[in-house]
Amino acid sequence: MQIENILQDAIISAIKELYHADVEPAQITLQKTKKEFKGHYTLVTFPLLKLSRKKPEETAEEIGNYLSQQSTIIAAYNVIKGFLNLTISSRVWTALLEEINSKPEFGFTPVADEAPLYMVEYSSPNTNKPLHLGHVRNNLLGHALSEVLRANGKRVVKTNIVNDRGIHICKSMLAWQKWGNEETPSTTGKKGDHLIGDYYVLFDKKYKEELAALQEKGLTRDEAEAQSLLMEEARELLRRWEAHDPATMSLWKMMNDWVYDGFDETYRQMGVSFDKIYYESQTYLAGKEEVLRGLKEGLFYQKEDGSVWADLTSCGLDHKLLLRADGTSVYMTQDIGTAKLRFDDYPIDTMLYVVGNEQNYHFQVLSILLDMLGFEFGKGLVHFSYGMVELPEGKMKSREGTVVDADDLMAEMIATARETSQELGKLEDVTPEEAGRVATMIGMGALKYFILKVDPKKNMTFNPKESIDFNGNTGPFIQYTHARIQSILRKTREQGITIPEQLEQTLPLSEKEEGLVQLLAEFETVVKQAGAEYNVSLIANYVYDLAKEYNQFYHDHPMLREENSALRNFRLLLSKNIALTIKKGMSLFGIDVPERM
Repeated sequence: MQIENILQDAIISAIKELYHADVEPAQITLQKTKKEFKGHYTLVTFPLLKLSRKKPEETAEEIGNYLSQQSTIIAAYNVIKGFLNLTISSRVWTALLEEINSKPEFGFTPVADEAPLYMVEYSSPNTNKPLHLGHVRNNLLGHALSEVLRANGKRVVKTNIVNDRGIHICKSMLAWQKWGNEETPSTTGKKGDHLIGDYYVLFDKKYKEELAALQEKGLTRDEAEAQSLLMEEARELLRRWEAHDPATMSLWKMMNDWVYDGFDETYRQMGVSFDKIYYESQTYLAGKEEVLRGLKEGLFYQKEDGSVWADLTSCGLDHKLLLRADGTSVYMTQDIGTAKLRFDDYPIDTMLYVVGNEQNYHFQVLSILLDMLGFEFGKGLVHFSYGMVELPEGKMKSREGTVVDADDLMAEMIATARETSQELGKLEDVTPEEAGRVATMIGMGALKYFILKVDPKKNMTFNPKESIDFNGNTGPFIQYTHARIQSILRKTREQGITIPEQLEQTLPLSEKEEGLVQLLAEFETVVKQAGAEYNVSLIANYVYDLAKEYNQFYHDHPMLREENSALRNFRLLLSKNIALTIKKGMSLFGIDVPERM
């Protein structure tokens, strides 16, 4: 039952009867009535004045009077200037609750075989370091966006492109060769990605020491960098890799395998996964082929040193390097190859790249280059550009080892969740095993929710202490609300009360009860809007509003102590469906909600 649609039809009929004019549905502006006014929906009459040829207040009064007499769903109305506030009768809300209850998947659209196929790329790690806080936001956004699209009936392929080649990988390899003493994840007890990340940091440390020594001899910074033997060794290692030197390839494969094992463990803890993983070591050759084809066809040009470039000045941009003088690829070349292989593998309708906003220019260029190369999908690529995430103390730097490691962060969140829950007495009635599960649920829920509630386009500061708070706009607050409702429902069963699916239609509902049903019904609209706008934060903040409104309702309205059994049943059915909606909304973020807490 779409109340807005019923209202819209009734208003169109009223205008036709009152003013002898036809009006399109798009001209009917309905809004949710503001809390300071009485009513559920507000009609903005200003767009209708050219039809009524009357003042706003008079137009609103005439339409309100007509609807109250002709429409059975209108219980009352009031006019504030040019705004007509309409109160929907209680029986409509009761019927709407019954309808929502009859649809366990309310708000979600089933995925049909012929539905559009969306490919969502996220994560995109480098194999020279472990995942950090920036990757956490990327992975959580990519996973949530994929789930929201699926909830909107889209087919979704979740994909990852692993940056497993390039000079940065060679830096870690070289450092391990020179100073690693054959150590492995097994001999050190370290996760593979952490072990390799240590060598990336070590390379940077040794490189800076070498530059400082050269500069002490009187060289400038640029001269020192040009004469760096360490950097030349790393470049030579890259050249040997591209030449498929057996020893270099063996070392590369061994170290990458260590990293992949570490990544997989982090992904499992984070609750994200992929349907297809691409590797730049496999896609860069396809990119080189396309660039060389473009060169042959006159789309690109070659400089005297052998490097290949694209002239994008006609697009208002500059000249873009595609192949270096030594023939090695750049990121853009690899992305061209990856895009081609993906569209060869899947009948993709929309390709979404979940990548930070510092890469806006990169994806603008990628789209242009693919279009130049004749790929029809070039112009349709979507860059899901999101803001950076920082800590209260500021930015992070991978090569200096000052990043917040994803594994450490998740472990800290779970430990803090356990400590906070114990202090508040939230884990008193559970077994130690269940306490561990609940602490993990709360810690990871706090992390995911705090990040996903922020508009993706905005930069954000992640504050671990703020995120684990059982009050306010946090994951634990929402999780506790779900657990509170489950406690009520358990007591209901213990008392032998069966919640009926058919309710008494003439219940004297309060404004808070009617408002909660109205808010519950908005879940469907919010899920659609989040999918259309690629903005998962809309769902996060909707679920928070639902939990907040329910808690206010819970404090003011008795449940099992309500003497009117019909009203008690309404409140219990309402509570049951609010808990289910909270669970569904949080599930889109990979957040579990506890049964008890």
